[in-house]
This record gives sequence, C-alpha cells and structure tokens, in this order.
Amino acid sequence: LTLLSWQLFPRNGAIPEGTGEAGSRGEKVLCREPEGVGNMSWMPFKIGQPRKQIISKTVERDFEREYGKLQQLEDQIKKLHKDMKKSTEADLAMSKSAVKITSDLQSNPLCEQEHDQTFLETVMALDTAMKRMDAFNQERVNQIQRTVIEPLKKYSSVFPSLNMAVKRREQSLQEYRRLQARVEKYEEKEKTGPVLVKLHQAREELRPVREEFEAKNKQLLDEMPKFYNSRIDYFRPSFEALIRAQVVYYTEMFKIFGELTMQIDDQGLTDEQREKENETKLSELRALSIVADD
Repeated sequence: LTLLSWQLFPRNGAIPEGTGEAGSRGEKVLCREPEGVGNMSWMPFKIGQPRKQIISKTVERDFEREYGKLQQLEDQIKKLHKDMKKSTEADLAMSKSAVKITSDLQSNPLCEQEHDQTFLETVMALDTAMKRMDAFNQERVNQIQRTVIEPLKKYSSVFPSLNMAVKRREQSLQEYRRLQARVEKYEEKEKTGPVLVKLHQAREELRPVREEFEAKNKQLLDEMPKFYNSRIDYFRPSFEALIRAQVVYYTEMFKIFGELTMQIDDQGLTDEQREKENETKLSELRALSIVADD
C-alpha cells in the first residue's frame, strides 16, 4: 500500500498488546462501518446488479475484518493522543500552580520577617523545592511531547490515506458490478449481430475494470495486516521512553522532597502531635474576646 508511505514508520514505538487480535482474551473489537464501506456488498440501488457473484463471501469477510481492525486502531490512537495531551497539560498546570502558591506566600503577612524568621525560611525552602519540581516537570513534559505525543500524531496522519484507498476500492467494485450486469444483460439476449457487437464491447470495457478492482483488492488485503502489525515496532520505543521519563521525574521528586523534609522537620513531631498543637493554638485564638460568640 504505497500510499501508506512506510517512511512514516521510523522504528519508533509500540502500542500495548491490549489492542490486539479480536476474540483473544475477550477484547471488544470496534467494527464501525464508514460511509461507503462497511458491508462491501451494500448498494444504494438494486438496479443493474449482476447475478454472478464477482467477489466471494470469504474475501469480503476477510476484507471487512482487516479494515475493522484498522478502524479500531485509528479510534484508539486518536483517544490516546488526546488523553496524553490532557495529561501533560494537567501536569504543567499543577507544578505552575504550586510555584505560584509558594511565591504568593512569601509576600503574605504570614511570612513577615520581623515576626518569624524561621517560618519565612521554611516557606522559602518550599518555594525552592516547588521551582525545582516545576523545572523537572517541564523537562519531562517536553520529552513526552517528543517521544509519545508527536509519534502518535504522525501515525494518525496515515489513516486518511488508508481510508481513501478503501473508498477507491469500493468505487472500483461498484463499477465492476455495473459493467458485469451489462455483460450479463447482453448474454441473455438473442445472439443477433448488433447484440454480439455490444456484448463484445461490454466485455472489453469490463476487462480493465475487473483487473483494476482485483489489483486494488489484493493490494489492500496484503498490506492492511502489515499496517496493523506495524503498531508494535512503531510505538514500543515511545512507551519505553515514557516509562524512563516518569522514573527519572519521580526519582528526582523523592530527592527534592526528602531534602525539604530534613530542612523543615527539625522538631521531629509526628502528624498527630502537630494536629494537637494546632488545636491548642486554635483554642487560644477562640478564647480572645474579639472572636468570642455573642
């Protein structure tokens, strides 16, 4: 399928095997019927249909099965591309929000230097940690963009060419049926001179159309499975890169927040002790006359 352009398939990654063959392990297979395809024997009008079966039911089933698998793959690739973009956008928004919060805290009355230098230093340490986290997060998102999101987009760009090849095959099939029906019409008539001439002309017109359809049909049946199987070699490196990016990021996060904990946890209080301390201070605040209930 030359128009699928295998140049778009640098050895650049794989899709998880969960989208594999229909029936194994009970996966649900999407076999929606695109406009003009679907059931290849469908015709909007029954007029002029040949009695002779020009394409076997086995070939028709094979074609629909292989094309149905590619339709499912197309839908899943689009969904994965969309979800990956949403995920990276949410990650960036999270780290940017964290940086803004710690930056705003430093100008907050809570952190006035003359009241509590220790608390101000704690907030500054948190701000430094958030900025480091944001920098590593930006690096991770850039890597995912290059190694996963862009390859997904490139892979998706091939499907319109595939769908157009299927559409051309269907158009060729309809023309084949129309001309075959014309040949059969003349074969049924009395064999007069004019009829024989028209029969010969109809057969001559049918021959290149039949050959064209058979070539298109064979090419698609040969290459659709190759296209489907290409997903493994194409996406495996992409998802290996995704895993590495996640491992590097969360390893760095462990280091950053480990260092932050050592800086702010000099008192060694447990969460339960901190909660009790906060409750005590809150009780003292509630005892002030300006906040007492009337």
